[in-house]
Amino acid sequence: MQSISQSNTVLTVLQEEHPSIPDGACAMTIHIELPPGDPGTPPHRHSGPVFGYMLEGEMIFELEGEPERVIRAGEAFREPGGDVIHYQAANNLTDAPSRFVAVMMCVPGQPMLTLVDEEELRQRQDRRAPRP
Repeated sequence: MQSISQSNTVLTVLQEEHPSIPDGACAMTIHIELPPGDPGTPPHRHSGPVFGYMLEGEMIFELEGEPERVIRAGEAFREPGGDVIHYQAANNLTDAPSRFVAVMMCVPGQPMLTLVDEEELRQRQDRRAPRP
């Protein structure tokens, strides 16, 4: 990570991406709080890329084709959007809430979030990384 200082202001780059964003796309910034042990949103996908930052706690994060991992407070994460399934965004803590902020880019004319049904999960099970 790189820190950039100007006057007394310190700007720290947490993540740098160069996503393809279509003309007319919109962005939504959301704050999400997961109660202790909460499994989060069921498997889903986003029409465009998502960029996030953990404010507090820990999240189990799993994207299609990648092993699940734990994202901790102070860490950034991203989803490419499109056809990639986001399997998990669960609170990894059973005794404390977890909070994060996400910026979601929405492709014009498409929903920001689409849940994935059980049939599609079965059809794509070969794309899911082995689970611990």
